[in-house]
Amino acid sequence: MTDDIGDPGGGDYPSDGDDIVAGDDSTVGDDSTVGDDSTVGDDSTVGDDSTVGDDSTVGDDLSAEANALGDLSLDRFHEALEAEERPIATASEVARRLGTTQATARDALAALVDRGDVDRLDVESDPVVFYPTDWGRLATRERVVTFPTRREIMVDRPTQYTRARLSQFAHLVDTTGTEPGTRGYLYRIRQEDVWAAPFDDADGLIAGLRSVLPRRYEHLEDWIRDQWRRAHRFRLYTHEDDYVVLSAASESLMGNVADQHLDDDHLRAPISETEAWVNADAVAEVKRTLYDAGYPVEDDRDLDVGDPVDVDLTTDLRPYQETWVETFLERRSGVYVGPPGSGKTVAAIATIAAVGGETLILVPSRELAGQWREELLEHSTIDPADVGLYHGGTKEIRPVTIATYQIAGMDRHRSLFDSRKWGLICFDEAHHITSPVYSRTAELQSKHRLGLSATPVRETGSEEEIYTLIGQPIGADWDELFEAGFVQEPEVEIWYVPWRDEMARNEYASADGRERRRLAAENPAKIEEIRHLLAAHRDKKALVFIEFLDQGAAIADALDVPFISGETPHYERAELFRRFRQDDGGGRSADNDETTGIGDDEIDTLVVSRVGDEGIDLPNAEVAIVASGLGGSRRQGSQRAGRTMRPTGSALVYVLATRGSSEEEFAQRQMRHLARKGVRVRETNVAE
Repeated sequence: MTDDIGDPGGGDYPSDGDDIVAGDDSTVGDDSTVGDDSTVGDDSTVGDDSTVGDDSTVGDDLSAEANALGDLSLDRFHEALEAEERPIATASEVARRLGTTQATARDALAALVDRGDVDRLDVESDPVVFYPTDWGRLATRERVVTFPTRREIMVDRPTQYTRARLSQFAHLVDTTGTEPGTRGYLYRIRQEDVWAAPFDDADGLIAGLRSVLPRRYEHLEDWIRDQWRRAHRFRLYTHEDDYVVLSAASESLMGNVADQHLDDDHLRAPISETEAWVNADAVAEVKRTLYDAGYPVEDDRDLDVGDPVDVDLTTDLRPYQETWVETFLERRSGVYVGPPGSGKTVAAIATIAAVGGETLILVPSRELAGQWREELLEHSTIDPADVGLYHGGTKEIRPVTIATYQIAGMDRHRSLFDSRKWGLICFDEAHHITSPVYSRTAELQSKHRLGLSATPVRETGSEEEIYTLIGQPIGADWDELFEAGFVQEPEVEIWYVPWRDEMARNEYASADGRERRRLAAENPAKIEEIRHLLAAHRDKKALVFIEFLDQGAAIADALDVPFISGETPHYERAELFRRFRQDDGGGRSADNDETTGIGDDEIDTLVVSRVGDEGIDLPNAEVAIVASGLGGSRRQGSQRAGRTMRPTGSALVYVLATRGSSEEEFAQRQMRHLARKGVRVRETNVAE
């Protein structure tokens, strides 16, 4: 390792990275392109003066100093942004708002860029856009800037009250800055946020909004009221004769919305001008179809409670976990969303105890099924005889049964859903709910439904499948849990690794498609970087993640450590994970005999394929090294970083990407998703 990366034996290694700002390359939020004036807003053309909204007069007040931009201040740049109702602006927009020429504004902005106060982004075929480098450092107290047309709220140094309020009707999409207490937070209000807001009526929601914003925004409030009405236009309930009824708030809604989007496969027969009999196996599709049409359905059906199960929680819940459970019991369905280490499983066990009915738990893997059983026995009073495992190796159906998604999706195991009167279905790693399990909607929709997910994002973006089949998200901002100390914030670095030699670089250049991706992932130079990182963190347990099995075998062989993949027998996986969880305090030693054979020696390093991505509880893992990954999968990036996240200890994540390859973009895409959740991400170039 060269000197400019750091001393492999030093405690502060590496030291010369650059911070990644969550939205600094192409996006400010999840669905708007920075610098594309025609698409930034959801319902307006941002560059058009007529769309600025009810604070469009701000630009007039700014024109007094028309030609005094030689020393443009950050405050005046902020004023221009507020007038534009967006957190970015072109030089022409700043000029218009401040009453000067485009050339003068461009020169003044260039000076701010040179000082490091403002960043610029060159977007192909579009004007250059400018945005503040670090919102948080501009304020010594809370500052709230509203972009009502975009339905976005930027907050610097927010108080705990402000963040708690915002989380009730908006979601965090971006953060800026790296130092606690100086960060800026960008919130967006989506229709889904309004639909799920925990208020009794629209007036209560508007009161919550006004308590945070510096003044009223009538256009924004009107939009929120309209979305609130949409969320209360359709309702499902159970008829006294035990069939499901869809009820509309008016005849026109039933005729112009329901009848236009639903057909005979969904509705069996009309009951009145505003009600219809729903086919028993179409409940989920009715909810999904109307959700897509912009009308979430209130679900007031009588749900199965299930046969009683004797279980009480023996662990104290954290305040936010108590809120999760209370919200679920009110809604009777939902998805607990929180970072790894936030205690979603414990909250789920509390929910099982509160519902009090027999429970079916679906998980991605056998290892996670066994882990769930251990958690249930550790954190509740349940009798071990009442917990069953149902997967390839075991077929036990008990009052609380834990099965894999693979088994649940097989027709020959359909009896699993009918064998007991389940009162609660729990979906761990809820993004797995789609595909074959989705076909079980008739059985699932009559139960209480609980999902768990660190990030319920499918790469197709169709998270509505999760929310309509299971329920709306229930959770807290990652950054809020970091600051409160409930979860250790990971320190993430992307290392750009050069090719080992010219031959490897040329082989990559002449390849195409999947072969190029494989060659970049398996760059042999990564092995030496992994070796140096492990030496630098000799006293910490480490996981090395890979995507390609040949690479995993090569790394494990070079380091003389075990490799766990889907081909590893389940009993051997369980034993290796058990040995990794051991902690004798001795740290990593060059003399350790860490073989893949079964034994009792503690293991300090594991190389793992995708089988280690989800849910496996390895609480003493403090270092994660991502040697290769699944393209730019945001979910995988969150899961792998999450393997190091817990209330105490360090959490270090290194992502290795071959410089000059598509891996650079993939790594940035994965880690930017974390950066938007408040995780600090830095970049380092490894010297050749």
